[in-house]
Amino acid sequence: MSDIWLEAHADPVANLHTFPSCVTLSNVYGQTNHQCVVADNGDLAWPPKLKVYDGTSLSYDGSIVETPTAIVSFHVDTTEPRIPAIALAAGPYIYVYKNIRPYFKFTVPSLDVNQMEQDLWSQAKDDKIDVQMLHDMLESIKSDADAVPLTPLSTKFLQTPPHQRTHFVAVYRDNPLRRQTVITCLETLKKSHPEDDAISCLVIGTENKDLYILDPEAFTVLVKLPLPSAPVFLRSTGLYDVDYRILVACRNGNILVMKKGLNTPKFCITLNSHPVGIERIGKSIVVATMDKNLMCYSNKMKSLWTIPMVHNITCLACMDFKAKTFKGVLVGLESGEIRLYREKFLIDTLTLPEAPVIVQFGKYDREDSTLLIITKTGGLYIYILKRNVDLNQGLAVTTVGPSPKQFEKLNVPRKTKTFVEQTLREREHGVAMHRQFQHDLYKLRLTTARNFAEALQKKMMPVSSNNFAPLKLSANVQGLGPMFRLSIEVMNTSASNPIIGAYVVLVTNDSLYVLEKSYISLPLLVPSLTYTFNTMVRCTNEQGVTDSINVFVYVKGKCSPVLTAMIDMPASEAIIL
Repeated sequence: MSDIWLEAHADPVANLHTFPSCVTLSNVYGQTNHQCVVADNGDLAWPPKLKVYDGTSLSYDGSIVETPTAIVSFHVDTTEPRIPAIALAAGPYIYVYKNIRPYFKFTVPSLDVNQMEQDLWSQAKDDKIDVQMLHDMLESIKSDADAVPLTPLSTKFLQTPPHQRTHFVAVYRDNPLRRQTVITCLETLKKSHPEDDAISCLVIGTENKDLYILDPEAFTVLVKLPLPSAPVFLRSTGLYDVDYRILVACRNGNILVMKKGLNTPKFCITLNSHPVGIERIGKSIVVATMDKNLMCYSNKMKSLWTIPMVHNITCLACMDFKAKTFKGVLVGLESGEIRLYREKFLIDTLTLPEAPVIVQFGKYDREDSTLLIITKTGGLYIYILKRNVDLNQGLAVTTVGPSPKQFEKLNVPRKTKTFVEQTLREREHGVAMHRQFQHDLYKLRLTTARNFAEALQKKMMPVSSNNFAPLKLSANVQGLGPMFRLSIEVMNTSASNPIIGAYVVLVTNDSLYVLEKSYISLPLLVPSLTYTFNTMVRCTNEQGVTDSINVFVYVKGKCSPVLTAMIDMPASEAIIL
């Protein structure tokens, strides 16, 4: 039982045997009510038929030449009254009906014939080769994996018994060689306007891994797109004259998105199992697979959610209830259940006495929201959606929805708040901050270069840069005051040349410090040896004023120092008399 559906009609012995793609709801007579058009596959007792159900009775029952594969309803012109046409795909042909009368027949373009096969039949026609040679050469072409497949005539010849091959060649050698593909799926694409009664193009998928878009007026091929595998389901959105997307489910388990202007798929995903059905719900793509899963993907083929089912999925359909802006999916299960989902939430469950194989939702008769079901044994069931039903109430009961806690303001710590504000500021003023950082970095490099150049010019480096006197100077002060010991270390950094005639001069403020030795003569400086010289310094100021002592290293014959050091003196302890 269900809380949202009312049973309107039940015919368990309708004896309908067809596929989900061979049923459509359309106003085929141009009247106020809509009909259900079914392309029946038939049985051993009767051929395939085209049936039209009007209300609860069968209003039309006509034979079809071949087994149908798909059927769609579309508009081919703008004449009044606006009566839609029915396109029926069977074999390599599309039979177009208008007002349930033959209107046009379209044949899928023929495929290329193997040139070697054509030459062999031409030679057999002129009696240049015998039947056995023709058979052997065709067998070699058939075994070649890279060659173009054989035509049905050659395939039938290879299957003929040896004693009948001569008669076969004599009868069929004058027939032209043709290689036709068959149509596997069918869909419509709005041409220039999105209205329901606007002109639509036909989208055809073939067994030869091709996708065709046909002009609705001249029935000529507008676009031909190659596919990596044979398509089994098609869903389209957009307008052909503006921009469109075609969703293609292939036999190898891949789902492709074909975009206008591109000959290759824009997105592609590989399913774990073969698809049972595919529907586009808004900006999402819902896929039912043979491994009992109902999955949803975004337009960029990112997986959103997956719902595992207990029983096998038999059919999938879209439920677009425009009166209440509701969009969901109807999932038919082998257990006889038909579940209605909105996104990943279960809204309602309808139980049937047997497994459904076809589910269609739309306008039927005078009702805008009708559910039409065909079961496994051929039964026909029709349900009507209750007028006062609240589909959002089922959603609220089934799911908890968003938590009220998410609308409450969080007690964010001050440090986190500062970090968030800083992040937002960096996002808004990132370019200006980067430019300011680069400006400060260049300024720092310039200041460093200037100071380095000034230190080189004033000989303020701890290591001499002169080649004639490569020296290294270091000094340190020991003591608490007022007496300090100043230790000076000098090292010759040359590799092999000693330095003669070097001396050290100490300069300071005489009102603050008294030097024991202000001039120190250096001995012969041997390379790589450190020489230490000490001198005493006495602080004469009682106020704790400090100053620095300048240390200059000279070499005889040079008027400028080769090294300069500035020693900052520490504060002296109080002078004890």
